[in-house]
Amino acid sequence: MSSRRPIYLNPAAAGERCDDPLFTGATDFHKSLPNYAPTPLVSLPAIATELGVKAVFVKDESNRFGLPSFKVLGASWGTFRALSQNLGLESDNATLEEISSKAQASSISLVTASEGNHGRAVAYMARLLGIQAEIFVSRSMSEETRHRISSEGAKVSVVQGTYDEAVSHASSKACDGKVLLIQDTAFEGYEDVPAWIVEGYSTLLNETEEQLSQLGLSASMMLTPVGVGSLAHAVARHCKSKKMAMVAVEPDSAPCLFSSLRAGKSVAVQTSATIMNGMNCGTVSSTAWPDLQRSVDACVTVSSYESHCAVQYLTSKSVTAGPCGGASLAALRRLAREESSLLTKDSVVVLLSTEGARPYPIPKDVSVEDAVSLTQMLTQIDSSNPTLSVSGGAGESEIADYLSAWFAHRDIEYHRIEPVAGRPSVVGVLRGSGGGKSLMFNGHVDTVSNASYEQGVDPLSGAMGIKNEEQAIFGRGCLDMKGGLAAALAAVAAIKARGPDQMPRGDIIVAAVSDEEDASQGTQDLIAAGWRADAAVVPEPTMEEIITAHKGFVWVEVDILGVAAHGSNPAAGQDSIIHAGWFLQALEEHQLHLPEDDLLGKASLHCGLIRGGEEPSSYPGKCTITVEFRTIPAQSEASILEDVRGLLRKVSEEKPQFQYNEPRITMSRPTTKLSRDHPLVQMAVTCATPIFGRTPSLGIVPFWCDAALLAEVGIPSIVFGPAGEGLHSKEEWVKVKSLEQIEEVFIKLAREFCS
Repeated sequence: MSSRRPIYLNPAAAGERCDDPLFTGATDFHKSLPNYAPTPLVSLPAIATELGVKAVFVKDESNRFGLPSFKVLGASWGTFRALSQNLGLESDNATLEEISSKAQASSISLVTASEGNHGRAVAYMARLLGIQAEIFVSRSMSEETRHRISSEGAKVSVVQGTYDEAVSHASSKACDGKVLLIQDTAFEGYEDVPAWIVEGYSTLLNETEEQLSQLGLSASMMLTPVGVGSLAHAVARHCKSKKMAMVAVEPDSAPCLFSSLRAGKSVAVQTSATIMNGMNCGTVSSTAWPDLQRSVDACVTVSSYESHCAVQYLTSKSVTAGPCGGASLAALRRLAREESSLLTKDSVVVLLSTEGARPYPIPKDVSVEDAVSLTQMLTQIDSSNPTLSVSGGAGESEIADYLSAWFAHRDIEYHRIEPVAGRPSVVGVLRGSGGGKSLMFNGHVDTVSNASYEQGVDPLSGAMGIKNEEQAIFGRGCLDMKGGLAAALAAVAAIKARGPDQMPRGDIIVAAVSDEEDASQGTQDLIAAGWRADAAVVPEPTMEEIITAHKGFVWVEVDILGVAAHGSNPAAGQDSIIHAGWFLQALEEHQLHLPEDDLLGKASLHCGLIRGGEEPSSYPGKCTITVEFRTIPAQSEASILEDVRGLLRKVSEEKPQFQYNEPRITMSRPTTKLSRDHPLVQMAVTCATPIFGRTPSLGIVPFWCDAALLAEVGIPSIVFGPAGEGLHSKEEWVKVKSLEQIEEVFIKLAREFCS
């Protein structure tokens, strides 16, 4: 059973009829515009054979009036009708030239919000009419798409938010009849223009019907992409006036129609990055929703990768489609694979390819859901920490986008946490049936620098190979810790695939956090956002050992003061670096008396940094020492600061010329220590033993990890992950067998703990 979002089916739609077909006067208007020509209807016989249907056609909307999309059909008619009404003209009798002249004389301008092609179409109409236009776009829109809109002469205004927020900005800009909103989504009090835009799409549908008629055929099914739902609305009314099945297509990551159909009412959804930009909308148009609810026979969501594969196929058949155009073919293939009852050997299917070719980032496949394939996929995404090393890094944005899409593909609730721009974390939640305990898997997505990887070897290969006579995956981060995170994701997918009847009662949370390799920004953000669980597993690479404790650390910075002077004037100068040596001697003595823990052993300290002086010929006025204390539960920030103050006071008593500033803590992280008798520990042992064929050992680790931050806020945590070698080194690899076994353990542990 698949874990992905199902296809929505509405058997009642087969009996729906629309006795009020679309207004057809828009077609005459479009024929009057410069360079009008019907777009091609292209046969895809190989697809028809593949699916076992009579015929498949694609309506190629890659060139409408020189624009790469069907959107201009709705935008042009909506603009014409809106201006006619505003100027007091009858649209049946008004000409484009008359509208243009009067609009210019009245200083009327246009405004809209867009994910791309609609905005460009409104800008095109403004240019054709000789008036101004302003297009509001979301911050996620690419620079190239913005440029294409501005190339039509419009002003592009970027909103630091989503498409829905851009709509809000655009609607607030329209005022006093001088700025007209030409928006393709309806909302309360704004219905006329969206309805006219829907009418404008009748030209596309009338052309299709005529082109099929010339071949002696009529369509039995039409598949259309959905954004806000205006085109889908036009298609629904057309299909139900022709006794034709209507299939709606949405991105996995923007399923506003799917979610509304399932809920039985219009709902808004969060959206995330997709190559299907024009469909990246969170709310269905209010005027479209009632007809869509009745008329949609099926609603299919597709991934960016599926759309990309469809674009490649259409390109090979000389159809220059963009990702929104490829979505219909991707949906048809999924429909035939999963709900073939909607198709017969006599079916004549029309796919609406709604945009022409355009550049876009090649997406990765989100359908993978076993730990091994996921580890390879995640390793191929550069997520090197940008603040950790001098060589910088790519950051976590790309991998956060992938994980958001991965959760969306499975209809798993997810949240993006990004209080620090460019350092996102993603939290996925598989909701339980209710009443059980919650379990969090907390895994970091950042890695150390790629620059330290072996020269001449691709650190992002994710390649499979042999190491020590075992299968392994290679690449930066595969072990630390994308492999452990992949095992947690795979466990969630496997549990979801078993269906709602076998869902545990408690929630299973996967927190994919940023910045653990440096300052643990991600887990701190997670905690600050209020995320909690009854227990947690941090799947760091523990070599299959269950870790119950590790030390914390505290960084203390101390300024030792001297007196700056010329090197030739010892009477005036005091050497802060020499004075610092007295403090270092005191530290050396102090470390002999540090406390000890029965499990973690003795606390430790070392001097990690020392900075002082300006040039050889001057007495240094200040020397700064950073001391790292590796701590045990008996120590605290306050106790360590007091220890350092005591050492400084003692030195100053012995050396009257010794001066210093108050010591300060620059970073601190807690220890973690969970009883080995804790139910989480014992349950992990019980789950792992039959899968490993041995009882896993319990231990501690010398390194620090985010488990301590979770424990500090009351979440009992263990550290437990796969085996491999090469953490932070020139070659990193993780054992394939270990990944597979850890995935099995996580499945069993999550089901039992959350039951």
